Amino acid sequence: MKSGSMHTSRLTFRPLLKSDAANLFMMDADPLVMRYLGNNPINNIEEVYHYLENIKQQYRNNGIGRWAVIENETNAFVGWAGIKFLDVLTNGHINFYDIGYRFLPEFWGKGYATECTKAWIDYAKLNMNIHELFAITHIDNLASQKVLKKCGFVQKNTFPDSTHGEEIDCIWFELKW
Repeated sequence: MKSGSMHTSRLTFRPLLKSDAANLFMMDADPLVMRYLGNNPINNIEEVYHYLENIKQQYRNNGIGRWAVIENETNAFVGWAGIKFLDVLTNGHINFYDIGYRFLPEFWGKGYATECTKAWIDYAKLNMNIHELFAITHIDNLASQKVLKKCGFVQKNTFPDSTHGEEIDCIWFELKW
């Protein structure tokens, strides 16, 4: 999926755009949002522009990546969610699809992470030639672990991850069909 959009009853997903930079900066500069990611909140919007270029490269190379999540009722930017192809060795795996999401705090606790995860699982099953997805959460991120389990992911093991810089203890989840 390189363009277009996808919808659930409450959310719209679309490719991230340069015009999303201010919202992405606000999200990734928030210490609450970054608490479980093993990296510090960002300090300048240039980091967002670099991040957006990486996402656009994912779209070009893999036809998939993290997408903007927009609340249908208010048209508000919620955050991002989607499937990303990872070609970096992680927990003994390489060249796999990871599902993920990140939201502004005011949208936490509304069930959006579950709604996004279910939508992207459905997308993967119907539109991608794959039979498994993976997910990684910080060992203390109980809310994210609950979402993944609710969506059918199975916890496999814990491992130290340094993908984002600082080494953090994570849990590896798998979903196969």
